[in-house]
Amino acid sequence: MTIEVLPAFGLPAGGMELAIILLIAVLLFGANKIPKLARSTGQAMGEFQRGREEIEQELEEIKEGPEESDRAVAESESESESERTEE
Repeated sequence: MTIEVLPAFGLPAGGMELAIILLIAVLLFGANKIPKLARSTGQAMGEFQRGREEIEQELEEIKEGPEESDRAVAESESESESERTEE
């Protein structure tokens, strides 16, 4: 019985395939631009993750209902008022 390993999402699974892809990327973009591309890709992924977290937080607030969000706003307002009176 042989088990066939299929690549996830059509991506190559082996080291040789990744080496070939890296070689093609260097030939297309040049060695100087690869770090810049990697940095900008990382920044874009970070922005995407922050946006996703904001949307998840907003959906959670909507799911909690208006009473709890109103209570949270009132608590934050009372905390800021108490901080002002301490100054």
